[in-house]
Amino acid sequence: MELPYKVATLLYCFDEADNVLLLERYQEPNLGLWSPCGGKLNTSTGESPYQCAIREASEEISLSLRPQDLHLAGIVSEAGYEGNSHWLMFLFEVLPKLKALPAPHREGRFAFFNRTELDGLSIPVTDRETIWPLFWKNRGGFFSAHCRCTSASTSWAVEEQRPLTEQA
Repeated sequence: MELPYKVATLLYCFDEADNVLLLERYQEPNLGLWSPCGGKLNTSTGESPYQCAIREASEEISLSLRPQDLHLAGIVSEAGYEGNSHWLMFLFEVLPKLKALPAPHREGRFAFFNRTELDGLSIPVTDRETIWPLFWKNRGGFFSAHCRCTSASTSWAVEEQRPLTEQA
């Protein structure tokens, strides 16, 4: 299916108690759902995924980062998302712990949640069923997964997993 490709970063931020920061989105994609903050790469300027993550952290949560403050936790590709685009997403864990809740942003409002609270939240189905389980399983390491989305179903292929214990 010939569709435009969108490239984005997602930021997995934690506070000192290891609660994850999520954004309740005020707009599409994922309107009304909780997800990590982040955004699309500025492809017209040749922005790298790391540069995008740093820019998005500054714009959305007023956090000044350097490349070494980011850990590339995963790469997720989605073919035919909602029938109108393909996505390539770079998932970064932000290594500095947040000390306060960021102010609301034009994209949505923020809250911290512990890992078990995610089960009760309205989050995207693909996040709940695949991305979060892969993130937790490989936290500190790396994973890559591909999702083929159709109107009838979604199918996932995990392309690489390197849990932290395998990194040494």
